[in-house]
Formats: sequence, structure tokens, C-alpha cells
Amino acid sequence: MRSIRTSALLGGPKRTRPTCLGLLLLALGVSGCTTAASEGDYFGKVEPPAGQVLRYVTGGEPESLDPQVGTGQPEARIYVALYEGLTDYDPETGDVAPGLAERWEAADGNTLFTFHLREASWSDGRPITAHDFVYSLRRGLSPEFAADNAYMAFGILYAPGYNGSGSFARRPDGSFVMDPENPSIRFVVPGDEEERKRAVTPVIEAALKSTQPVPVRAEDVGIEAVNDRTVRIRTTLPIPYLPGLMAHQFFRVIPRQAIERHGDFWTQPRNIVVSGAFNLEAWKPYDRIVLVRNPKYWDAQRTRLERITFYAIQDATTMLNLYKAGEVDAIYNHTVPSSWYDYISPLKDYLNKPESAVEYYQFNVTHPPMDDVRVRKAFNHAVDKAALARLKKSSKVLTGFVPEGIFPGYPYPQGDPFDVKRARALLAEAGFRDGQGNYDPSKFPPGVEVLYNTAESNRVTAEFMQAQWRQNLGITIQLRNMEFRTFLGVRNRREYKGIARAGWVGDYMDPVTFLDLFSTPDGNNGTGWFTPEYAKMLSDANRIQDPAQRYEKLARAERYLLDAQPFIPLLTAGTNWLKKPYVQGMYANPFTIHPWKYVYIEHDRSRWN
Repeated sequence: MRSIRTSALLGGPKRTRPTCLGLLLLALGVSGCTTAASEGDYFGKVEPPAGQVLRYVTGGEPESLDPQVGTGQPEARIYVALYEGLTDYDPETGDVAPGLAERWEAADGNTLFTFHLREASWSDGRPITAHDFVYSLRRGLSPEFAADNAYMAFGILYAPGYNGSGSFARRPDGSFVMDPENPSIRFVVPGDEEERKRAVTPVIEAALKSTQPVPVRAEDVGIEAVNDRTVRIRTTLPIPYLPGLMAHQFFRVIPRQAIERHGDFWTQPRNIVVSGAFNLEAWKPYDRIVLVRNPKYWDAQRTRLERITFYAIQDATTMLNLYKAGEVDAIYNHTVPSSWYDYISPLKDYLNKPESAVEYYQFNVTHPPMDDVRVRKAFNHAVDKAALARLKKSSKVLTGFVPEGIFPGYPYPQGDPFDVKRARALLAEAGFRDGQGNYDPSKFPPGVEVLYNTAESNRVTAEFMQAQWRQNLGITIQLRNMEFRTFLGVRNRREYKGIARAGWVGDYMDPVTFLDLFSTPDGNNGTGWFTPEYAKMLSDANRIQDPAQRYEKLARAERYLLDAQPFIPLLTAGTNWLKKPYVQGMYANPFTIHPWKYVYIEHDRSRWN
């Protein structure tokens, strides 16, 4: 895996200890979860704030305000306010919607996409052009930048070759060795030695003789500015979902002028230049981020909120008491604890719609004992996921990896069931047995742990898993937690001992948004598991034009993934959050990512819904 950036927070201010003191003291002064402060059918006070001001709890401290650095959902919600992409998310459905591109066309069997930009400007008044999008993608793919999300662009022509420091092979006559699987494009020799061994077959090795390596340059990547208002993207293989992918934070346009002037400090409030509906006014680390309306935004006439304050709070009791007291107007997804679910779920301000998201535990397969698929399968078999779903209340059992009910027509292959007898037999088969060949938990090596990011709901899950393995396998697994920003790096670098908590919210409405996580050994695949066969299965599926046949091929790839068991599927979640009735234009969409320009405060109670 490539190393992540050495800067702990790209462009962010110096870290201080967690504060949020004003809100925390207020929360401690608020009574527990009783009905005393409730107003009828709502959880707590429903008095709107003065003016168009939204106070929102977004979760943990953002990893960065650079959209090509952060990979978590807490910062993604902030990115969609500060930056815009070629496309955006529909506020209600999460489907693709126009962004800075007012329209687009696909050609050549979904391998060539042309996006036509609307007239728009940066917050400093400079026009946003197609050249800005070319710069943004090249920067994100730069091997020196080493973005964890770079793999999301690997379907674009020569993007993985550039990102992986690969090279073309030029013959003495000036021609290039072509890719035998796709003869219309050049073969790329991977820069990484292990990847080279996998990619270079004997046939390719023979073709490479007497050739000179030509490094893949940023200019070779399949994105070009046809003119100031037209962006053209060419992909290696058909990617029918590419317009939806362009809404993801990694592809949102970023300001070259600010980055070149301020370097790593370009995201500080005094330096930042934005393309979205809001600008950055203040950032108090581990406390709050304050955004204000951007009058230069192309759709500023639609934007009604004047200010958004994002609070970095993860403790469920604190945020719910603040919400009840009317000090915050909405809280992020998965935040109503199961112990409060029965009381809160019937209320009108509770939202729990199907979410394009999965919760799972992943294995570090690069170290024993989790390098043995039998051990991984045993740990999966030993978990009663139905009991976990009953405990969490707002979730459903997940045995595959693609969340059910989100993609109509997808076959949804199922993983292994709860089976303690089979789990113990697999561990005995893996060598953890006594002299008679029976499973012996005392033979299991010490030191395996579960790493999770600090949050009440994550602690509950971790303790449940610990109890399941102790009860069903006789093994005690230690628990370790850390704050979200640090956790992401530790997990993605595989610096954990055995098992780590993971979750994924889809970036676009297609099963590939989940399956693609394991198509590369890098990025957000912190397991160490990767096979070229699996990546090829996804590529082959995306060549198919018929949607039903494509889904069938993707399901076969998912079956292959489940058989390898680099993770334990746990739950597919509902959105499970709270929003005051006066907050309008904010919906329980499948991503819980909100285009903030549609959100506003409705002071007329007769218009609340």
C-alpha cells in the first residue's frame, strides 16, 4: 500500500485538545431522555432559530477540508457544501443530478463522456473552467499526492498507470506495446514490483523485449478540456454509472490558484477558495466548522441558508440532549441508540429510511491467524447477526456485501449462516486442536483485537462481537478504540491486529460502489486481500450492456468475494437520525449526504412536514 500523506491534516489549522465546551456544558445541564421538554409528537423543543441558520452534528472531526484527502462520511457532508462536481446528488433520492455540468452525453458504448459546463465562478470571482477539472483529477491521481480515494478514478483511461508510476513500452520504431485484453489502448507496465509480476504474462514479457519504458504522465490520463466549457472523459472499459460517480468528493473541482499560492494551508479560512454553495468562515478543531452562504455560487438564488454550523460530536447522549434542548437542529445518521429507539422511533422528527450502506468487520489478512480463510470463515460463522440486528433495532441482517433493497433486479448472493459447530470445526481444521483432533481454544494465539472508531453505537457492536466469540468459540478478543481521523489511517495502513470495524456508504447508485472497494489493494481496502481475478470479474461485468446480465456478472464477483471472506458482513442500516420539523429540504436519502443549497428553515408551523 502506498503511504498516506505525512501532513496530519492537509491545510488544516494546528490541532488543539477537544473542546465543544459550551455545547457540552449545556448538554450536561439538560435533563435525561424524558418527555418533560417535548412538544407533542417531537423529541424536545421545536422552536426554530432566528433567520436562516442550521446547526448540524456531523460526527467526528474531519480528516481534512481537502476533498481529495478525506474519505469519511463526516467530512463528505461538509465537502458537498464547499465544493461542487460535474454532477451532484438529488436531495431526495441520491440519484445523479446536474452540478457544474448542466448536461452530458455518453458515447462509444459508455466509454466516452462529454460534460458541458454552465457559467459559474469560484468564490474569488474567477470563472470555473474545464481546465480546473483537468487539474483537479490529475492532482488527485498524482503518485506524490497518494490520495486514498484515487482508486475511484481507476476506470478512467491510464489513471491507474499514472497513479501507480507505471510506464508504456515503446519499440525502436516508435510504436507501443498494446494491451492484449484491450488492443485499442497501450499496455501499462506497473511501477510496483508485485503488481508487475501479476500483470506481465510470458506473452507480455516477450513483447517487452527491446522496448524502452516511457513513464505514464498526467497528460496521458483520459480527461481533457475540449474548450473552457467542455470536459471529455474516456474510460478503459464501459462505466455506465460514471455520471453518478462524478458527484463523489474526489471528483469535485478544487482551486488551483489557492493551492499553488498557499500549499498545504490552502484550506484555512483566510486562504480557501470554493466552488460550492457555502464558504468557510471558521474552523475550531474538534469543536465546530462554520460555513456561510457563498454569493458567487452559480445557484446562489436557490440557496436560502445564510449559515451552517457543523459540530464535531460523537457521543450519542451529548448530541441527543443538545437536540432535545433545541441547541442543534439535526444530527447525523445511525445516532439514535437502541436503548432509546422504542421511545424516539414513533416521533415525527425521527427518520429511518433504507440506506445505501453496510456495516462490517474487516480482517487484516496479511498476518496470522487471519491470513487463513478457514479462521476468517470461522469468525464469521460464530456471529449471530440476527441477535445483533435485534440489539441495534434500526438495522437488518447482512450476509452478503451489497445492501439488499437498494438496487432492484440485483441477485444479492448470500454469505455463510450462523453455525457455531461449523465455526469450531474450521478452527480445528486450521490447527487449533488438541491431541485428539478436537477444537481447543487455548491453542488460539493471543493478541488478536478489534479496532473501532469511537462512537457509542460502535462500542455496542464491538462488545456484542466480543461476547459472541467468547461464548461460541471460547476466545477472548480485546477491544481498542480511537478517534475517527486517526482510526482511518491506522485501518487503511493495516496497522491493526486482526480485526477492524468498517462501514461504507455508497457513492453512487450502483452495486459497484460496494464491490469496487476490493478491486485494488490500496485505497479504502484495508484488508490486504486482493486478486487480479476479482478485479477482472468486475471489469468484465461492466463491458455488458444488458443491465440484467451485468447484474448477474456482478453477483458472481460478489460470490467470489464472499468465498474469500476478507470481512464479516454484519448489518445494512436504516438512516436512523433526527431532524427538527422546521428544517425543510433535507431528506432521508440513501446516502445521508445532503445538497445543502436545498435546505432551509421554515418559520411558519403550518408548512412543516
